[in-house]
Amino acid sequence: MKHSCTFTNSFWLPRTRWKIGMKTTLLLSVLMACLVMLSGCADQGAKKIKIGLSVESLRVERWPKDRDIFIAEAEKLGAEVIVQSADGDERKQNEQAENMITQGVDVLVVIPKDSVAASQIVEAAHAEGIKVIAYDRLIRESSPDLYISFDNEQVGYLQAEYLFRKKPKGNYFLLGGAPTDNNAQLLRQGQLRALQPAIDNGDIRLVAEGKHWAVNWDPRDALKKTEQVLTQTQDKIDAVVASNDGTAGGVIQALEGQNLAGRVLVSGQDAELAACQRIVKGTQTMTVYKPIHLIATKAAQAAVALAKGEPIAEATQTVNNGKIDVPSILLTPIQVDKDNLDAAVIKDGFHTHEAVYQE
Repeated sequence: MKHSCTFTNSFWLPRTRWKIGMKTTLLLSVLMACLVMLSGCADQGAKKIKIGLSVESLRVERWPKDRDIFIAEAEKLGAEVIVQSADGDERKQNEQAENMITQGVDVLVVIPKDSVAASQIVEAAHAEGIKVIAYDRLIRESSPDLYISFDNEQVGYLQAEYLFRKKPKGNYFLLGGAPTDNNAQLLRQGQLRALQPAIDNGDIRLVAEGKHWAVNWDPRDALKKTEQVLTQTQDKIDAVVASNDGTAGGVIQALEGQNLAGRVLVSGQDAELAACQRIVKGTQTMTVYKPIHLIATKAAQAAVALAKGEPIAEATQTVNNGKIDVPSILLTPIQVDKDNLDAAVIKDGFHTHEAVYQE
């Protein structure tokens, strides 16, 4: 009996251990499965931020620069960027924005072709809970979450104020940008702020009633309209307040046709390479430089912050777009002429010395 009893105990002991082992293995399996599920949930919650960048056209010299700096900063912050260029077509831009919304972007950054037409982008994005940043150009009649740009009224003021210091009396031609671009309107406000006292006292006379605007900021349209004004005034123009460097190029081409290039003052904006070369040559008087690395970097940082639901501390100003006061980051533009071209533009890395001076 003793032997039998011992045999029985030794038989059941391993079996009991086996049952405990099975339970432990099962418990560990369940725990591992839970950990895998939790890990999957964590991965899903930490998915990469996706930003849509809608550019009105990459044919304009400055926008590829903005794009590249924006992408580099966004990727450094761990975000992915999808870029679409509308080639100057507002309908195409709206369609591309819809496509990016469908792709599940967290934030849309829009350089609008048409400030009013782009309001549809804001509405479509907000319907899907997607934030919108108006980049460089304000989007009107809607509620964008942020506007980041340079102070465009100040840009216009710097353009006209510079020419006025050089030529405090005479005939001025104000050539605006695209009438569909809100920036063009802001520039005109700044230009008139600089000139209005001299206009009122008769020192400055606006030729062609100061009402010309270059359609789509097109240099060819600027050329055509400057030729018309030169004909109307019998070449009696002292200064042309051109609202950007592209239109300044058209103006200077018209002036060259009448041997007036370098004798008539011409402003600009954007510090395009051709404009900087003209400033060195003496056919363009000045430009306004807007440090691209600054706006592109800050826009990328703001886009990532909005995607995370974080406040934008630098949005300390507002700009009214006809519907709301849009939270805004407005950066400071810089007057540039031949005296500070190297220090302001070349030293900043925007262009090389060799390219500007065509060495």
